[in-house]
Amino acid sequence: MADKVLMAMSGGIDSSVAAILLLEQGYELVGVTFRNHDFITTDSTDDEHFNADPLFDAEILAKKLGFEHHIIDVREMFKNTVINNFVDEYLHCRTPNPCVFCNLCIKWGFLLTVADKLGCKFIATGHYAQLALENDRYFLKKGVDAAKDQTYFLWALTQENLSRTIFPLGKLTKAEVRNIAAAHGYERLLKKGESQEICFVPDNDYRKFLEDNVQNIKELHVAGNFVDTFGKVLGQHRGLYNYTIGQRKGLGIALGQPAYVVALNLADNTVVLGNKDELSGQRLHAGKVNMMKYSHVTDGMEVMAKIRYRNHGGKAKLYVEDYGLRVEFEQPVDSITPGQSVVFYEDDDLVGGGVIM
Repeated sequence: MADKVLMAMSGGIDSSVAAILLLEQGYELVGVTFRNHDFITTDSTDDEHFNADPLFDAEILAKKLGFEHHIIDVREMFKNTVINNFVDEYLHCRTPNPCVFCNLCIKWGFLLTVADKLGCKFIATGHYAQLALENDRYFLKKGVDAAKDQTYFLWALTQENLSRTIFPLGKLTKAEVRNIAAAHGYERLLKKGESQEICFVPDNDYRKFLEDNVQNIKELHVAGNFVDTFGKVLGQHRGLYNYTIGQRKGLGIALGQPAYVVALNLADNTVVLGNKDELSGQRLHAGKVNMMKYSHVTDGMEVMAKIRYRNHGGKAKLYVEDYGLRVEFEQPVDSITPGQSVVFYEDDDLVGGGVIM
């Protein structure tokens, strides 16, 4: 009997093609789509096979391909975990990575619970990542398509998570995925745009999102001083939530030379501005560490460390500390941002990761 797989479906091209491939490989599929926030669209379509709402796109595709599909409302869970964490991090002057948190809590954490209820041995997603197993450790390898590799967002997944996951697209490029969709007659999928950076933040305007969702945010983050790295007052800022590490544009202050946000100080309500060099650093501290390829870190372990998704990474060494890890870079790196993820690689293998403190 074929293994039963719970296919996480967004209604987009990646998860749809992943479902097509698994069916061709002989798996028995059950589709599931989470409604994690209110879907808003101004689009319309007359296509008989697809609807403007991606939830129903996934349902219609599953029906066409002949497997059952479930839409599960997780809006309350999503709000109480991902969104509340997102808001809390910003209120504490950290810049969160909600996709990492969502993957751990919702896309794997709750999805595996659903899989158990529906009798599914595995779950599958449309992520561009590859799964490997060595020395009784599951770990991720970068997807073949370097431009689409998504392992950076998956560093927090546990051994239990990985042991039950299938990534059908890991060895494919985006172009190949598009060709598969076209070959199966799903031209409509080719016209769909890529999902936005943060799915629940309209137009990626996090400031407006915070203002809309935290009624007293302007009382919590009142105006204060811009200061330089020596503490000299340069002007007044509009409230700490309006700024992130590395920000240059939209500061609302003219200094006659380029200035960057190099620190946010909640204790004295100051935004520290500096030049490009003052934005750079060679050390960071990481907490909430999850090791993937190895069970533990040996002091001095050499890795390539990425501090942003589009960051190429830099050579670094890892050292164990009581709070987690100290990461020492070989060369200075720009915009080390508390709340963001630092992810460690050996070539294409994901070693582990943590949250920058």
